Amino acid sequence: MARFTRLEALVVMLRQGFVPLFHDPDPDRASKALHAVAAGGGRTLEFTHRGDGAYEVFLELERVCQRELPHVVLGAGSVPDAETASLYLNAGASFVVSSTLDPDVARVCNRRKVGYLPGCATPTEIARAEELGAEIVKVFPGGAAGGPELIRSVLGPSRWSRLMPTGGVAPTTDSLSAWFDAGAACVGLGSQLLPSNELAEGHWQAITDRVAATARLVTECRPRPAEEWS
Repeated sequence: MARFTRLEALVVMLRQGFVPLFHDPDPDRASKALHAVAAGGGRTLEFTHRGDGAYEVFLELERVCQRELPHVVLGAGSVPDAETASLYLNAGASFVVSSTLDPDVARVCNRRKVGYLPGCATPTEIARAEELGAEIVKVFPGGAAGGPELIRSVLGPSRWSRLMPTGGVAPTTDSLSAWFDAGAACVGLGSQLLPSNELAEGHWQAITDRVAATARLVTECRPRPAEEWS
């Protein structure tokens, strides 16, 4: 069972303004990465389902959160189908992210009252995701799908939408300002926030420093205070 309700998890995500995401097949390195993100002030983390054994690593990360980092909201990403979603929900995932939109995944998550953030690249897909109950829709791949202009265009007639671009987002002032000025509710940050070489070589302080710097940039770049995102 998730440690956070759907509402609690989504509010934390919206107020933080960015969701770090990564994958590492080694449980010890993944645990250290989790601690590094938390040390930088990160309260949400998406561990992506990539490769054999990802589920076992996620289980260990959730146990670490229970023991040592109870304030961190841990979710599963790159979830391709309802069966995989069920595995992670049973492991305690507090939110589920996908690269595509799958109605069966939406139903499984809704049944457990866990937030589902499906990957969508068109206004029609976004609208369909919202019909299925998605409070936050992942715009993926953010840059290739149309960049900040896509966010701005979708929000024109659909101001109630909450969109999280992932892919094509960098932890820099120019990039974050462009996305937030267009109306992004939050952003997903992967390899540019947690580079694979730093994970492999154990550069934990560098990751902590980058997460902390990104948190400051998000605060500076967002046109609305974090407290208003709920």
